[in-house]
Amino acid sequence: MEENKKKQTVEMTAEELEAFTAFKAKKAKDEAAEKRKQARATYCNLVDETIAESIPVLLSLSEGIKETKSAIMDNFRAVIDMKAEVMKLAKDDQRSHTFTNSEGNKRITVGVYVTDGYRDTVEDGIAIVKEYIESLASDAKTKSLVSMVMRLLARDAKGTLKASRVVQLRKVAEESGDERFMEGVQIIEEAYLPAVSKQYIRGEMKDTNGMWKTIPLGMTEA
Repeated sequence: MEENKKKQTVEMTAEELEAFTAFKAKKAKDEAAEKRKQARATYCNLVDETIAESIPVLLSLSEGIKETKSAIMDNFRAVIDMKAEVMKLAKDDQRSHTFTNSEGNKRITVGVYVTDGYRDTVEDGIAIVKEYIESLASDAKTKSLVSMVMRLLARDAKGTLKASRVVQLRKVAEESGDERFMEGVQIIEEAYLPAVSKQYIRGEMKDTNGMWKTIPLGMTEA
């Protein structure tokens, strides 16, 4: 025979009930805060473990890419040497080389990225060009020329004069026939000091529609 459980009733004053209710709310709040703290600790541990597992994989991939790039560059060095000999080309003058197979459905481009740079004397050349060109601003025609030349002398976000613009500047100087203008441009050209930054390799294949598709070699493209 089951015995009936007796319920005990505790009588509280209003003040005691308020205090008890506050105690229960605080306890519940503390328990919830502790659970969140434990969840954050679990999350941090998971992040640490995942990073520890992933970094070696990425290092291995990076080393593999480095070795593959070096091997391909070495392979094409002989091809580039033969190309220079057969085509009577100066190897140092060409910054990129594209090779296509006989079927015309695969090709590889190897080259180097080059950043524009100049010796300090470039400032002298720019000063000469500006001095000459600003002296011409007398009518609408010459003001237009001044504006165009000043745009060609504008520097990029890194403060560097673009070599491609200097080529255009030379054409303008040659058309003007002015020796002082030409001298300034020549000083700028002589100050040109390009720097090779990185080697690159690009592989491409034609798809079923005959369109060239780049082989994804980076983490973003793959």
